[in-house]
Amino acid sequence: MSDLFTALKDKVQKEQPTIVFPEGTDERILAAAARLAAEKILKPILIGNEADVQAKATDAGVTLGEVEIIDPATYSEFDQLVAAFVERRKGKATEEQARKILLDGNYFGTMLVYTNKAHGLVSGAAHSTADTVRPALQIIKTKPGIKKTSGAFIMVKNDEKYVFADCAINIAPTSEDLAESALVSAETARVFDIDPKVALLSFSTKGSASSEETEKVVKATELLADMNPDFPFDGELQFDAAFVSSVAQKKAPESPLKGEANVFIFPGLETGNIGYKMVQRLGGYEAIGPILQGLNMPVNDLSRGCNEEDVYKLALITAMQAL
Repeated sequence: MSDLFTALKDKVQKEQPTIVFPEGTDERILAAAARLAAEKILKPILIGNEADVQAKATDAGVTLGEVEIIDPATYSEFDQLVAAFVERRKGKATEEQARKILLDGNYFGTMLVYTNKAHGLVSGAAHSTADTVRPALQIIKTKPGIKKTSGAFIMVKNDEKYVFADCAINIAPTSEDLAESALVSAETARVFDIDPKVALLSFSTKGSASSEETEKVVKATELLADMNPDFPFDGELQFDAAFVSSVAQKKAPESPLKGEANVFIFPGLETGNIGYKMVQRLGGYEAIGPILQGLNMPVNDLSRGCNEEDVYKLALITAMQAL
């Protein structure tokens, strides 16, 4: 395990937050949850029929030990969750509808987080991103001043750590979306002990080209300035002007980043998704994420191609966000 996760593990272990896993019969989830509980790093909650979860664990050779299992159908406080859900949805769901909806593991698990019975949620091993994100947006919602969630990756190689966003959620972000993404990505950076220096990327540096695409990034930088962030930032910048000091001296000599950016805001999902995968595959970096940003409480999405180690690590990240 990398030094990054060793550090995360040490911090999380002191508080042992509770993380809910809606996919309680998935072998990867079972193995990771059992490991997290056995190591006393955090307190996992598995959602599902207890007999089914235990049978699946036995088949997989997993000893759950002290892992808590909650079945929505028999949960003693189900009525309270239903009432809280109806109130939260403000007329968009009747009590009868809520009772059906909350039998779904993702909705039920998200309500446990919303009602402070858990500190965060990890799902997506057997569900789509939409299945994980939709309940979070409807129930937990975004932080004040943040209209959209975004997806970041922490790129790690030896002692180097960088944040790339948005690489997972918003296909064609507006200037407002980019400014918000920059703000919450700086928060994500600090979770991982990265002192944020934020670059809003483009194919142009300080007006070297002019188009709707570059103007979008220029405006995003202006909007970010209006938010009075407590970290250095700049845009629009080409990647080399943001990352290489000698290039920054030539292309953007007045930039406060001085070619030392460590948080990179991509102008669109196309560039963000391609960019992180190139750095991962060609540069040999570990890509940790996507980490959902901007929510009031942490909810994170696994890839359906994940393995036990991915679940374990994303649970650690989610727990760290909760702290």
